[in-house]
This record gives sequence, C-alpha cells and structure tokens, in this order.
Amino acid sequence: MRMRCMCLVIHAPDDLRLEEQDAGDIGPGQVLVKVGMGGICGSDLHYFHNGGFGTVRIKEPMVLGHEVAGTVVATAPGVDSVRIGDKVAINPSRPCGGCKFCLEGLPNQCLDMRFYGSAMRTPHVQGAFRNMLLCEATQCVKVADHVPLRLAALAEPFSVGLHGVSRAGPLLGKRVLVSGCGPIGVLAIAAARAHGAAEITATDVVDEPLAIARAMGADHAINVAQDKAWVSRYSADKGTFDVMLECSGNERALRDGLEVMRPRGVVVQLGLGGDVSIPQNMVVAKELSICGSFRFHAEFALAVRLINEGRVDLSPVVSHTFPMLQARQAFELASDRQRAMKVLIDFADAGAETAAA
Repeated sequence: MRMRCMCLVIHAPDDLRLEEQDAGDIGPGQVLVKVGMGGICGSDLHYFHNGGFGTVRIKEPMVLGHEVAGTVVATAPGVDSVRIGDKVAINPSRPCGGCKFCLEGLPNQCLDMRFYGSAMRTPHVQGAFRNMLLCEATQCVKVADHVPLRLAALAEPFSVGLHGVSRAGPLLGKRVLVSGCGPIGVLAIAAARAHGAAEITATDVVDEPLAIARAMGADHAINVAQDKAWVSRYSADKGTFDVMLECSGNERALRDGLEVMRPRGVVVQLGLGGDVSIPQNMVVAKELSICGSFRFHAEFALAVRLINEGRVDLSPVVSHTFPMLQARQAFELASDRQRAMKVLIDFADAGAETAAA
C-alpha cells in the first residue's frame, strides 16, 4: 500500500492547485510527519502572484511552503532522535554538508542547498505544504507538548530574525531600530529583545503592523508616512541607534536608517528589494558597518528552544488561520498588510490521508 498526500502546488502565477501526490517511501534516517500548521512566507506570495522573484522563476509545478510543524507518525528503523507522537518543527534547510562553505561552518551558504519550496534550482525543490511530509529525522526539532503547532510553525521565520540579530553582534544595552514590520520585522523585534536590546524602535508606513510590533516588544512605533520629522529628531548629534535591522528592502527606509545611526553603528539588511543606492559619504564619515543576513542554520534549534521555554511569546504574529481547502483565500489575505500579519494554513483540515494500491 502506498501512502498518498494532499499538496498545494503552484503551476503559474495565480494558478494554485490542491493535488494528490505519492507521499514516498520512508528510507533510512527518515520520518513521516503529519503536518499540522504551515505559515505563508513572502517568497510563497511572490510565486503565487508573480511566478517568482528576480531571476528565480517557476519552470515546473512546485509544492509551496517551508514554514511547517506537525506530528511524527512513522520513523525508519534506527531513528531515535524523535518518536511516533512527537510534535516537531521542521527545518526546511538541507545543506549538502560537503561543499567548501559547509566545511567552513557556513551551511546557509551551501553550494548545493536544497531548501523546501524553492525554484532556485531545476528540478525545483518541492515544498512542505502537504498534509503528510517525508523528511530527514535531522530536520525535526521537538516541540514541547504545551506548545500549539501554530506557534511551532513560526520557528522558521523566527530563525531568520535570530540570524539577523547574530549578524549585528552583541545587543546587550544597545538601541535598536527595526525598519519594516512585516512578519520578519516583528519577529526580529522578538529576537532583539531576547538578546538584551535596551530599547527598540519600530518603523513602518502603515499603523496595523506597528501595533503588532509593540506587542512583540518594541518600545516605540513610528508611522514614517505620517511623522515626517522623525529622521531629524533621531539624527541629531550624529544619530541615535547602535543597530539597525532593515527588514523592508526599501531604499528610502535604508537611507533614512543610515541618517539616524550612531557612528560605528551596524546595519543588517534582511529585507530584499533589488538594487539600491546608498550615501557613501555618510557611511564613511560615520564609519558604519553594513552587512547582509541570509536564512539561518543553528538558529533553528534556538528558535524552538525559546518557544518551548516560553522565553518569547510569538502569538501576536498569527493573525489568521485557514483550512487547506481555502488556501487561495489564505494567500490573498496574506498579501494585504493592513489586514494580515502571518497567515497560517491548517493542514489537518485537508482530509484524511489516503492509501492506494
């Protein structure tokens, strides 16, 4: 008997289908997970609306999704890191372990990376938006019994925020600016707070995400579309902030952020917006450091640990949950920043998995 599963497959822009596929055969070191919850990411939205982003384009049908958590329902012989019945968050990042960057301790820069739901390579790497997922046991991090799967599914985007914070260096006692309060931005706020930031200021161009930023630990929230004088206030005496976590990918936000940074401050770029120009004279004069932040690795286990131990409360991030059968509505709502933050899909509502000869 072969196990079947229901998957969310993107075929072209605005062509999202619910399809039945073979779940595969469990192999050495693998486990079968009944997916409970999955979060819609910005990259999923790019595939849904535009068929990709930049030079990355869908060339074949691809299962979307990489932010998932579920329950182990089967394990291969010899697997003892997780057991049947364990709740787990699934790390979607699968570096090869053998390329030069993996061997140098930079697995997020792997030359042969397989990351769930990515069209960066062909054949595409199929994603995790399915009610049954076959994966490596090493991808699974145990979730505490008291933690709901809707919060466990936030481990992946929270890991992105944690990695961004790690790129900034020690935050203890620092004044931090978080620019752009989408899901990554507000989770970066939680990460900065967990790492000892003394004061966090959040900026955005609409009020709704700023309210969530406050709930996630921001001390101040500024609507920069309404408060035109904010840069002049915070740029006095060569600037205010020690660290900027730029999560919008917007050139104006980055340039304004550079204005309000203190000398020798650190700017970490998490948001993606294409090519931008920056004021070199200001970077030189203030001796600013600008660095990128790409995905994560060790931070995934840390994210789950912080969630398990109740050291962060990520519940304000989840704004809506839809059953799998209403995935299109979920994707459409997730695109509206004034109505939604993190939209989850409940894969338990996909219907029971089916078996066919």
